[in-house]
Amino acid sequence: MTEIRNVAADASRLRLRVLVVGLVVFLAFCLIVARLLFLQVVRHEDLAAQAESNRTAVVPIVPNRGLILDRNGVVLATNYAAYTLEITPSRAAPLEETIDQLSKVVDIHQRDRRRFKRLLEESRNFESLPIRTRLTDEEVARFAAQQYRFPGVEIKARLFRNYPLGEIGSHAIGYIGRINQNEKLRIQDADDEANYRGTEYIGKLGVEQSFETALHGITGVEQMETSAGGRAVRKLASRPATPGKSVMISLDIKLQKMVEDLFGDRRGALVAIDPRNGEVLALVSKPTFDPNLFVEGIDVENWTALNESIDKPLLNRALRGLYPPGSTYKPFMALAALELNKRSPSMIVSDPGYYNFGGRTFRSHEGGLGSLDMHRAIQFSSNTYFYSLAVEMGVDAIHDFMKPLTFGQTTGIDLNGELRGTLPSTEWKRNTYKRPEMKRWFPGETVSLGIGQGYNNFTMLQLAVAQATLANGGTRYTPHLIKAVKDSVTGELSPVPQPPGQNLGYKPKNVEIVRNALIAVNKGGTGTRVFAGAPYSSAGKTGTAQAVSLGQNVKYNAKLLEEHQRDHSLYAAFAPAEAPEIAVAVIVENAGFGAAHAAPIARRVFDYWLLGDYPSEEDIVAVRKGQASAPLGKPRKAADIVLPTP
Repeated sequence: MTEIRNVAADASRLRLRVLVVGLVVFLAFCLIVARLLFLQVVRHEDLAAQAESNRTAVVPIVPNRGLILDRNGVVLATNYAAYTLEITPSRAAPLEETIDQLSKVVDIHQRDRRRFKRLLEESRNFESLPIRTRLTDEEVARFAAQQYRFPGVEIKARLFRNYPLGEIGSHAIGYIGRINQNEKLRIQDADDEANYRGTEYIGKLGVEQSFETALHGITGVEQMETSAGGRAVRKLASRPATPGKSVMISLDIKLQKMVEDLFGDRRGALVAIDPRNGEVLALVSKPTFDPNLFVEGIDVENWTALNESIDKPLLNRALRGLYPPGSTYKPFMALAALELNKRSPSMIVSDPGYYNFGGRTFRSHEGGLGSLDMHRAIQFSSNTYFYSLAVEMGVDAIHDFMKPLTFGQTTGIDLNGELRGTLPSTEWKRNTYKRPEMKRWFPGETVSLGIGQGYNNFTMLQLAVAQATLANGGTRYTPHLIKAVKDSVTGELSPVPQPPGQNLGYKPKNVEIVRNALIAVNKGGTGTRVFAGAPYSSAGKTGTAQAVSLGQNVKYNAKLLEEHQRDHSLYAAFAPAEAPEIAVAVIVENAGFGAAHAAPIARRVFDYWLLGDYPSEEDIVAVRKGQASAPLGKPRKAADIVLPTP
């Protein structure tokens, strides 16, 4: 039976299908138009920027780091260019096999592998890391001929930091090293990330760290047109980098070298300051280290040797070494007594060789020094006089007077990392100790403070600042190393202004009393032999400070103690006494009496600064052994001394 089709119904269905298909096509077309409008109108700027970014690459231009110069223009830190062989780990796998193959083309030692491994742990996988530095021209040519075999490995020309004088002044100058993750986070937090793009090294210590901003310079950029494969086609635009500023510091590096030579292998510190303005003339910490070891990443052997040495060569003893000041504290105790009206200069105190307090006996000079006024108590360093003075003053009065002199405070020097030390007070003890019975200040604890012992612990920088303040009559200047900066573009040398000194308000007659007593120390006291024949006047105080505590009934005998347990040798002084130009604080660790070891170094510093004299080789050797008081042999002229060259 033939089926009769409903033509009208079929036509209706067809029209419906065509309508649906047409509607779908229309909607699809609308979507396409909407998408085109969105991409070409709404996101036009973003996509245009992305397209431009794909077509171009912005390459940072790392600025040349500024130089570091001493006060006389001697270069302490500079740069040199050299070729490095570098690996990008993400593009050169497997790494070990790549390095093994490279070692057949270029010499790669075990220390290079260890350094690369350490850098790999500290860096990201896509960063280019040096496996060898300072390649010779022959090595560069050998690798260039076979570079096709080593994807992800390339030769780069880089600037390297160099410290031409090696260990001399290393704690003050500092060093640079690769930026670690913590430093990257700090740079980001400081909103300085853009200026450090492409930069791999940063100041880690000393002047290099403290003046990083000036030394680093301003990073430039190059805009390059690139192919689809990322190859540079042509340079579109560029903004050159601005080299870092050169920093001139106040150190006299020849004086610095002389002092370091006088110390020899002994541990200790010396700080020399111009009391007229606070300029630091020498900042010595012994032993030193070679900052060049850190530039390319220090190897394990050298790091272990430096970090685990009992002598702690990485410790900046001038800023971070804490020591009891010993008898060098006594002049400040005397000044405090005068300023606070606790004692008159003519008051007589009997020194029988001991001081009894609270059932305890505190030792003084064996046999005693007899009856003493303030002048003689300073000149002959009577412990009994200052024991009793400390008790009369009390710990809090001592604290309040010494604090403005920067004892137990940060001095504000323009180097990072100085320690405060300890200037004790009743409040300090309450806040320091946890056990209730230890929070209380006991009267017997005050006694030793008078002779610079007990809880007293200060840096040589603090002692030098206090000595400089006493030298100029009571005006405290902030110690500083920065002297001037030199613009790398214009060559203009601009002095760096410093804050004015703060007058502590001492009465001139009181300062004069203490000054005259310190002059007497070097004329007829413990410094007499050291300053014999000096053509200038000087004022100073020797000191001997305990490194370990001994019982009151135990007599000190250096021969029975380990070397690190023996007394420290200290000396603090200024010269010329009437119009001081230099103030010095020096400590020789575990060396014994101040007059035998510390004071002779200070004498040579004064001779250098005031007379232009440099000690003879014979004298340097004798001072190192503690066998010289006044200079031996014929001194050389400082101007004739040539600094070592690399």
